[in-house]
Amino acid sequence: MARSDEHNRAARERSREAILRAAVDLFAERGVSGASIAEITRRAGVAQGLANYHFGNKERLIAAVLDRWFETLFGIPQAEGSADDRLAGIIDGALTATGYALPVQRAVFAMQQQPTTHRLYAEAEERHAEEARASEDIVRGIFRERGTADPALEEIMLRSTLEGIFMKYAVYGDTYPLEDARRWMHRLYGLPEPQAPLPLQLAPRDPDARTRASGALRAEE
Repeated sequence: MARSDEHNRAARERSREAILRAAVDLFAERGVSGASIAEITRRAGVAQGLANYHFGNKERLIAAVLDRWFETLFGIPQAEGSADDRLAGIIDGALTATGYALPVQRAVFAMQQQPTTHRLYAEAEERHAEEARASEDIVRGIFRERGTADPALEEIMLRSTLEGIFMKYAVYGDTYPLEDARRWMHRLYGLPEPQAPLPLQLAPRDPDARTRASGALRAEE
């Protein structure tokens, strides 16, 4: 590939990524309906026509944001070792991901609930159905190794609990005790106490702290 062709390809990739990041941030801040393509490209610092070039229309941009979420979700590394080690790794990996991917989580949670975007979420879920099934089977296998009577239900309830923590952290931000929630989950499943905290910049917890939505507000809000 000629140097100029490679340079142009890299520039296109950077502009696409900038648009995607800006869309995630604005969807999280204002909801899908409250963020226009013009505002997204302005936030990204690129020409508005590049959004059409990369994504075609807003619906396809929304689909790309949803795909990014599923890629993040299924890209969590799998721990090795015993069933307990692997279960602890899933819990810790998922909760670490929630700290790193908070804007996309906020955007996706809103899309899950809104009738106008629920269809797009369902379509994205279908696109990633094979990875989802493989991930579910891994977790069900872990619970089967642990001697659980109903591995399918345990997998669903683990996912429900983790998603509940994701949602609360998105709403309450620094006032939500993410590290303590992780340790609570370890105790719930009879896992060893973690020896080190999650690799996140978390505010110290006040023992008498109360969860408040103001804890998730950014400076400009």
